[in-house]
Amino acid sequence: MVATDERAKDQLTAAGGLDLRIWVRLLDCAKIIEKRLRRNFEEQFGTTLPRFDVLASLSRAPHGLRMGELSRALLVSNGNVTAVVRQLQDHGLVTVQPDPDDRRSAIVALTPEGTDQFRALAQAHHGWVREALADFPEDRQRILLELLTQLKTSII
Repeated sequence: MVATDERAKDQLTAAGGLDLRIWVRLLDCAKIIEKRLRRNFEEQFGTTLPRFDVLASLSRAPHGLRMGELSRALLVSNGNVTAVVRQLQDHGLVTVQPDPDDRRSAIVALTPEGTDQFRALAQAHHGWVREALADFPEDRQRILLELLTQLKTSII
């Protein structure tokens, strides 16, 4: 069934050229790994990938981020971030304080519990990604990383 699906996709995209085939393959790989990550976060931690993404962004900002900065970092709407931040706040993982420089904005920061939770999630996340790529040889991973880095540079 999977081989048939792959052949059908390849035939459909062949008419679109190499660029379209690359795009579809990149999406396929990302979707497969993302689906596994979502399932693992839910089953093993009772959380979601968006919550992990928010915690990850905040872990890189020790003084917190404005809601707008967080939205831009995650490439999602303010409404999406607000809902996830509320959930994390309800669980005691983040604080939300008015921005002293702009009362219309709020600053979100990790609590100590949020930092601990992120560390556990990040460790599991790394293991799951390693597991997903385990059958793809390391030398090929290095080549792929270099090629994807070049691709990203060319499309920015």
